[in-house]
Amino acid sequence: MGKGNIPRGGLDRYLESAYCAGMVDHFSHKPVAPLCVTLGDSNGLGPELACRLLGEVVRRSTDANTPTPEKGAGASARDICTSASALDACPSASAPDVCPGASVPPEGKTAPLTTGAAQPDTSPDADTARHAAALLPFLAGRTVLCIGAEASLFAHTRKAFWTRVDTPGDALAAGPGVYLYEPPGLDGLDVRVGEATVSGGRAAGVTLSAACDLLCAGVVSGVVTLPLHKAMLHAAGFDVPGHTEYLARRAGLADDEVCMHLCGDRLRVSLVTTHPPLREVAALVTRERVLRCLRLTAAFVRALGLQGPVAVCGLNPHAGESGRIGREEIEVITPAIEDARREGLAAEGPFPADTLFHRAAAGGYPAVLAMYHDQGLGPLKLLHFSDAVNVTLGLPFVRTSVDHGTGFDIAGTGRASTGSFTAALQLACMLCDAKGR
Repeated sequence: MGKGNIPRGGLDRYLESAYCAGMVDHFSHKPVAPLCVTLGDSNGLGPELACRLLGEVVRRSTDANTPTPEKGAGASARDICTSASALDACPSASAPDVCPGASVPPEGKTAPLTTGAAQPDTSPDADTARHAAALLPFLAGRTVLCIGAEASLFAHTRKAFWTRVDTPGDALAAGPGVYLYEPPGLDGLDVRVGEATVSGGRAAGVTLSAACDLLCAGVVSGVVTLPLHKAMLHAAGFDVPGHTEYLARRAGLADDEVCMHLCGDRLRVSLVTTHPPLREVAALVTRERVLRCLRLTAAFVRALGLQGPVAVCGLNPHAGESGRIGREEIEVITPAIEDARREGLAAEGPFPADTLFHRAAAGGYPAVLAMYHDQGLGPLKLLHFSDAVNVTLGLPFVRTSVDHGTGFDIAGTGRASTGSFTAALQLACMLCDAKGR
């Protein structure tokens, strides 16, 4: 991967850039690792985004006149184009056709849209089409295993783009393609698009648990998670704060042994704390925790091929003003930075957050370590609301995610951007392949 900062100018310019093209070329001749995608809450944006983006990828990659079921890919990604030039001959997309061997609605049914779901468009919006084209070289020759309730996908399309498998092993044995595995207990799920329900939370929890089984067993090397609703997850009996903590615990790690990181092409931000009440943050910002997050962030920066020190925010306004506003910078954060430097890590700070993010977004730092959620993610989402990626650092496997929630208010309308999902898939592919070298 190239050195230096990713070009600024948004996702589209990034996807078209020489930097991105160089990364695709770097990985294009190497074995590709299988990847799983959890559909998240069955009533939220996850299933819709999967239908729109992966459905369009499959449509563009499948030669309808040359079915190849003998290779086990009704919705094969085997023929996913390795260059965007192949797209020039593709007509505008229609709703994804049923591919040979793909799932179809039960006999006598037409997969009617569930309550709250909009009629699927007959063609993708321009952004989704562009994002699907950008994904083609990343998904070439790769097994993509979607995990979730099939009913949640049929809520957004009448025609399947996936091949349903009875076990995850069936997908891996069949070869490259886009597959669906529905874990036990989700058959006949009541899907209510746009509504927060306990059944939607249960679907998200069961799906995530199944993905963790595969990740911890080494069957797949990475996962892209689509959004869940934390309150509904808890109501369904999964007593965890969210994705990040659940994945850490399943991997045998404590919650504070991993680090939440979000990135775009201009700004990359790690968080020392994730979702505690603000009144508890100061007690959670410890020297050990800051140092651990610095280590993980520095390693991620190196994995991206970027250079420069990680910039560290202060906790208090004006980074404490030499102790006048608070002493955490003097007693906790600065010692942690000094520890990191003794380990050979490049780190600077603590800096006042109100000026640091401007400098980082201008290319002055490859990443920022913020002390709490809104300190770091307010600036990031201002720049990358539709294309940021959530990455969990410190896990023994790759996990990326969209940087948005279930979006019940717009689920099923086609209004949600596929940009963050696109970027999450691309980054997961690159990290998984790099991990396997």
